Amino acid sequence: MIKELYNYRQLLKSNVSKEIRGKYKGSFLGILWSFLNPLLMTLVYAIIFPLILKSTQPHYITYIVIAILPWTWFTTTIAQGTNTIIMNGGIIKKVYFPREILPISIVTSGLINYLISCLIIILFLLFSGIGFSPYILLFPIIVLIQYILLLGIILITSAIDVYIRDAEYIINFFMTMLFYATPIIYSQELFPAKYSRILNLNPMTTIINSYRDIFYYQQLPNLQSLTIVFLLSVVLLLIGIKIFKKLERCFAEEL
Repeated sequence: MIKELYNYRQLLKSNVSKEIRGKYKGSFLGILWSFLNPLLMTLVYAIIFPLILKSTQPHYITYIVIAILPWTWFTTTIAQGTNTIIMNGGIIKKVYFPREILPISIVTSGLINYLISCLIIILFLLFSGIGFSPYILLFPIIVLIQYILLLGIILITSAIDVYIRDAEYIINFFMTMLFYATPIIYSQELFPAKYSRILNLNPMTTIINSYRDIFYYQQLPNLQSLTIVFLLSVVLLLIGIKIFKKLERCFAEEL
């Protein structure tokens, strides 16, 4: 599979470029929406929690931004990736190419948008006075773990969606519920230990906490938890590849 993807690397590259350009096609602000969307979401939470719910978290806007950006990458990628096979049904029925290129393109274009939007984190860290620490060097590792996790999920959901068209609606509902089960707008320390352990079953909890550790708290992330999520992500990716390769045989007929 890797050899085949390498042979079609130009197609993969052009497809990633198409996904990035197509996302903002016809938009006046274009790629600026990569900054505006998370900023507008952060503004809403920054008003609700500190003012209405009396949150006392220092530098709360910075605290939220660090979590909102990777979460936005996570949710938008799953939303777009789940129906990517169906959306490209026309070309799948006409031309052969490794079908894995489609979900890989979605995850990779989402990664590029996320890295661009990370300029917001840099600005907030500077203007809030938090600054930077050497632990920021762990950023590529956390990003890689999230990338592997996302790719494993998308390979599964995009293949299943071809056969079960309701899958994308079920997944969208599940993602809404998962938002509240992830410490994005609140701190995990607010919960008793038994509930905190339940939150840790969500791999995005560890990933979000790791981003906050290197940016906000400026400390070493929980390497044990991060290693577990990494291994889980690799296993999920291998399962995703297996499921995708098995189901792709009838993609053209189903579409």
